Amino acid sequence: MNEDEWHRFVMEGTRTGKLATVRKDGSPSVVPIWFVLDDEGAFIFTTGSGSAKAQAMRRDPRVALVVDDERPPFGFVLVRGDVTLDDDIEVMLPWATKIGGRYMGQDQAEQFGRRNAAPGEVLVRLVPQVVLAQADLAD
Repeated sequence: MNEDEWHRFVMEGTRTGKLATVRKDGSPSVVPIWFVLDDEGAFIFTTGSGSAKAQAMRRDPRVALVVDDERPPFGFVLVRGDVTLDDDIEVMLPWATKIGGRYMGQDQAEQFGRRNAAPGEVLVRLVPQVVLAQADLAD
């Protein structure tokens, strides 16, 4: 997939991302996330500032993220890169609202945006440095 194709792929429907971080003891951790892409192709998501994934990303900003299609003919996008974290609620609110709209529907976007752009939450921006994107794996 070229860049435009993988952007469309990851934003199709309500596909979730699977975020990989490294725990304090060096063991891997993978969790599902809701996300959107910004205009530059960075993945944007929120999480609790005290969550294991937030703590892991503060220690080591290098992460991997997979978005896949589990239906034939199957496909996936794997990105690796560094994250930045921001706890500014005013910066977080429009992104949390977009994420809420994508996964819960536009009628609930504002409600979910306000719920997830609050004290104790952080906005995460993952800038892909490496992208591996493959479609139609079973063809």
